[in-house]
Amino acid sequence: MAHHMISLLVNGQKEKLLVPSNLTLLHVLRDMLGLTGTKNGCEAGECGACTVLLDGEPVNSCMVLAPELDGREVITVEGLAKDGQLTPLQEAFAELSAVQCGYCTPGMLMSATALLRRKPHPTQQDVQEALVGNLCRCTGYQRIIDAVMVASRTGGAE
Repeated sequence: MAHHMISLLVNGQKEKLLVPSNLTLLHVLRDMLGLTGTKNGCEAGECGACTVLLDGEPVNSCMVLAPELDGREVITVEGLAKDGQLTPLQEAFAELSAVQCGYCTPGMLMSATALLRRKPHPTQQDVQEALVGNLCRCTGYQRIIDAVMVASRTGGAE
């Protein structure tokens, strides 16, 4: 198995790693860097539990090979809060009980963060479209959508 030396920025921290050709971003984050907030769901790009921001765009980390990461920036759910201060989006999720089992929450937060950065005042339809790749088996989605809408009125993603 071939290995590659990659350099990337993860949650603002420079990382230099030797990775096998077939390792995914999901496993770089969880197994090599100990960032377990990114959840391992289907490993087929279908559920969105592993969503992170890659160069500012939401991606299923299970579908990105580690050698593709060289010179790029990754933000995970651990990188959202600054100095222990939750973002307005994270606060809205907590206040509106948009979290039940919590498994989908990191991916939902990352997709919603990307939306709010791109479109600070989205419509409900915009939110629904942004979250279409993130599956939830507990909440029924309405509280998640409501939380994103509240965050858009109270400070957004930052």
